[in-house]
Amino acid sequence: MKYLPLNPEIFINNRKRFTDKMEKNAIAIFNSNDELPTNADQVFKFKQNSDLYWLTGIEQEDTMLVLFPDNPDPKFREVLVLVRPNEIKEKWDGHRLRKHEGTSISGIQTILWLDAIDGFLQPWIHAADCIYLNTNENDRKSNLVPVRDYRYAQMTRERYPLHQYKRSAKLLKELRAIKSSLEVEVMQKAIDITDNTFRRLLQFIKPGVMEYEIEAEIYHSFLSQRATGPAYGSIIASGDRARTLHYVENNRECKDGELILMDFGAEYGNYCADLTRTIPVNGKFTRRQKTVYNACLHLHHYAATILKPGISIIDYTKLVGDEATVVFQKIGLLRKSDIKNEDPENRAYSRYLYHGISHHLGIDVHDLGTRTEPIKAGMVFTIEPGIYIEEEQMGIRIENNFWITRNGNKDLMKNIPITVEDIEAFMKQK
Repeated sequence: MKYLPLNPEIFINNRKRFTDKMEKNAIAIFNSNDELPTNADQVFKFKQNSDLYWLTGIEQEDTMLVLFPDNPDPKFREVLVLVRPNEIKEKWDGHRLRKHEGTSISGIQTILWLDAIDGFLQPWIHAADCIYLNTNENDRKSNLVPVRDYRYAQMTRERYPLHQYKRSAKLLKELRAIKSSLEVEVMQKAIDITDNTFRRLLQFIKPGVMEYEIEAEIYHSFLSQRATGPAYGSIIASGDRARTLHYVENNRECKDGELILMDFGAEYGNYCADLTRTIPVNGKFTRRQKTVYNACLHLHHYAATILKPGISIIDYTKLVGDEATVVFQKIGLLRKSDIKNEDPENRAYSRYLYHGISHHLGIDVHDLGTRTEPIKAGMVFTIEPGIYIEEEQMGIRIENNFWITRNGNKDLMKNIPITVEDIEAFMKQK
């Protein structure tokens, strides 16, 4: 790992929160993700199962976690399972964790090797009444590949058909949505790295630069600050490409007079930042660009005033849509007749703002959490309204990350330049 070691109390606390929710005399088993093949004898870069990481802090492949709070032997109430270090494999693929290293990262005292776990696991399961198994229940999941969690669940149910089974994911969806202050500290580090990178870009961008050169600057800046890399594929969209929400080609020239929308964020300690800024390629907004940008910034600030405990994302999105309707009329995008005749299921404003305003953020960029239930203190959200005008070949989005508290919310990106005046001033310094 490139990042500095995290405080193991993060994972100790997370496990306690999970076990406190478990049924009496139940055992929970978690597996790492698969190493997935690309072509020939190569594999994709390994990415740990987010739930397993949230509970242990372990990034290594072939890892398991067993939680059995009512195990008669206290030594085995939480067990971290690691792949046994192999001299030949380490010559090819590098160091594998020793037991003391697994304890240092996770705070788990009992470490067993993967090749010996079956002999321990069977009597523990026989002593338990209920088994918690894990799957990916993110609402946006679209993966149909039978990954390890699903294979393991099928194998366990066949081997132990008379046990009761519970879904770990149902608990984790609730628990992972609420970030501890220790988790937010790690997220703030990812955000600070992203802040430094954006300021670097304000000095770098000028007419004639290529989108991929900007992406390269982002990657260089992230790695030089100990980030693992980008939290997701960076969107570097100049001109009319900014209207494509998930533009990934990043291969065009940035031209004088255009705006450039940049949606990027660092990953640090497996926690994500998610920033969007839209800036003028030549360092100066035109009058119209400034008008539309400030309209988008107004929506951003308005959304921040209502994203508080008690409101649901559905209701919050509707209120932002109501405000967007007023704002879009003021800047000449909507007429009164457009609003009067709008379809309630396809509102007039959605022609120019056609995505959600906020999503949960954490270990995953689109982190676990609910859209329908009231927002709770401890959740972290993006706020990212946009305005996309096809006839003007213009796309603007502004995004910051907010930690919800009992008294409102805290803008974790409050120090990152956001106003027209600040952006122009920073770009002028070059």
